[in-house]
Amino acid sequence: MIVRDPARLPDAARGRVEVITGSHADTEVLDRAFEGADAVFWLVPPDASLAPHDAYSGFTRPAVKALAVHGVGMSSGSRRSAAAPRSPTAPAWSPPPSPWTTSSPVPVLPTGPWPTRPSSRTSWRSPTRSATRASSPTPSTPTARPPSSLSPTSRAAAAGLLLDRSWTGTGSVPVLGPEDLSPNDLARIMTAQLGRPVRYERQPLDELYTTLVGYGLNEAFVQGVADMKRAKDEGLDAGVARTPDTASPTGFEQWCAQTLKPAVLS
Repeated sequence: MIVRDPARLPDAARGRVEVITGSHADTEVLDRAFEGADAVFWLVPPDASLAPHDAYSGFTRPAVKALAVHGVGMSSGSRRSAAAPRSPTAPAWSPPPSPWTTSSPVPVLPTGPWPTRPSSRTSWRSPTRSATRASSPTPSTPTARPPSSLSPTSRAAAAGLLLDRSWTGTGSVPVLGPEDLSPNDLARIMTAQLGRPVRYERQPLDELYTTLVGYGLNEAFVQGVADMKRAKDEGLDAGVARTPDTASPTGFEQWCAQTLKPAVLS
């Protein structure tokens, strides 16, 4: 595991992973991390101070070179479904696909499409502690039901790919939850689990844009975020059928009972 500051590693991970200190953009660090590895799960944050394409390339280019040198198979997040609609600017938000999927010298299997993840909407937690509304920076209409997945689903898919070394070539693995839920559905489930009324409040994209630019993020990067969220509302994540192989048994209600409820009511 590559980390900048080992002191910030969660206690649950200590003693279970070999830690390489440094940056994912440092070729020497990658050489040390990939030495002897059979498979790599690659998920790094973008540099939001740069334009969308450049935001990912700082991590992408060194990784492509290191993967080629060490011949390591890679799973990454994420890749959209080929059947999904594409907005004019949303593609700029995704990691540059060509190094991973068109000319990679090693097997590459991205997890995707990367649907809405209700469990990662940190804006749910704070309002539900004391208020009766939950806001989320998304243009989703209250009744729209986009594909969604939960963090346990994503972790299980990544772990499965790392353990299963039978796959070759390039492709993608859908990561879906057991059902599609609208923001109103999420609020209804949280109301039942928390024992207090919760309602969904839609945040305008222009408000989100102004807020993120105010934090110092690159304007083109922020526009990519807004375009991506708009594209999701228009069906960006559609196109993958839910089957026993693509769906996880972990649902939002279960996640609320096991994770959200203890965090909110503690």
